[in-house]
Amino acid sequence: MTPDQLDDEADGAGDRACETPLLYGRVLDGKGGGRRIDWAEAQGWTPKDEEEVLWLHLCRSRPGVQDWLESDLGIPEPTAELLVSDLTRPRAFREGDTLIATLRGINFNPGSEPEDMVSMQLWSDGRRVVTLRRLPLQTPRDTLAEIDAGHGPTDAGALITSLTEHMIAHMNTAIIDMNQSIDEMEDAGPDGGTEEVLEEIARIRRESLALKRHMSPQHEALEFISRGAPDWFEPHDRREIAETIARLSRFLDDIDISKESALVLQDDIRARSAARAERTNSLLTIVATLFMPLTFLTGLLGMNVAGIPRADHPLAFAAVVLLCAVILVIQLALFKRWRWF
Repeated sequence: MTPDQLDDEADGAGDRACETPLLYGRVLDGKGGGRRIDWAEAQGWTPKDEEEVLWLHLCRSRPGVQDWLESDLGIPEPTAELLVSDLTRPRAFREGDTLIATLRGINFNPGSEPEDMVSMQLWSDGRRVVTLRRLPLQTPRDTLAEIDAGHGPTDAGALITSLTEHMIAHMNTAIIDMNQSIDEMEDAGPDGGTEEVLEEIARIRRESLALKRHMSPQHEALEFISRGAPDWFEPHDRREIAETIARLSRFLDDIDISKESALVLQDDIRARSAARAERTNSLLTIVATLFMPLTFLTGLLGMNVAGIPRADHPLAFAAVVLLCAVILVIQLALFKRWRWF
């Protein structure tokens, strides 16, 4: 069974019966693998040897989660409330030898936009790691797949590092999609529909701003984990987190580049539209100027009043047409000299 199927199955079963908040759990064996554990065994769990680490992935919106956090793990009430709340701004802090963090990941759920971030709360005392979420999140599934394949994290620090690495790595997908959209619009050139292109650019700019707004605080949270995590968070874990922070910084820079590229493309499209409108207005002005004296002349001679000289002459119409043609030629010569076209 794949991690996606396992998570979906756990979600469906939990939503139907509301029996337990556990989506899935593993007991790490210290060698990259882990065995499956159910909710009944997870309650009151104690390690059988020094290498075992418990990882529980919970749905925080199900009943009894906060009570279990307080009673079984001994988490203070304010911290337990934070772990199950919808206060999802990224942050990290420690309470004695425990690490608490709130992180955000890209939302790849159907019908959602990437900027609709999904939060994941995390608590660990070095022997147990508890992650909590409300909506499905891809990051824990990636780590779960590694554990089930036998090449996953070996301890609590490595588990936290793996979760953060996958969470940040998924940002790259959204950034690549944005850059690809920009490249396609640039390649389309002026032939693309202006309204559609401007709507797509506006979407990319909104997405870039939302990602930057949501992910910038995560940079600070990861920096705290790297610097202020308890001693069970080993030096190599801190180095891995530092690499993840560097990757996040590059992604934030890429988001800025995508936003600026979209802005430049938007300005270019608007400039081309303004230039086309200006050329059209210039053409209409020239046409109106050309026909203004001709319209005046024909209107003057076409008045239905007596006294128009030579009105009954057989060549009167031809003379008027010739006069209009001469005026038109003179106007065109003047416009050419004045470089109006």
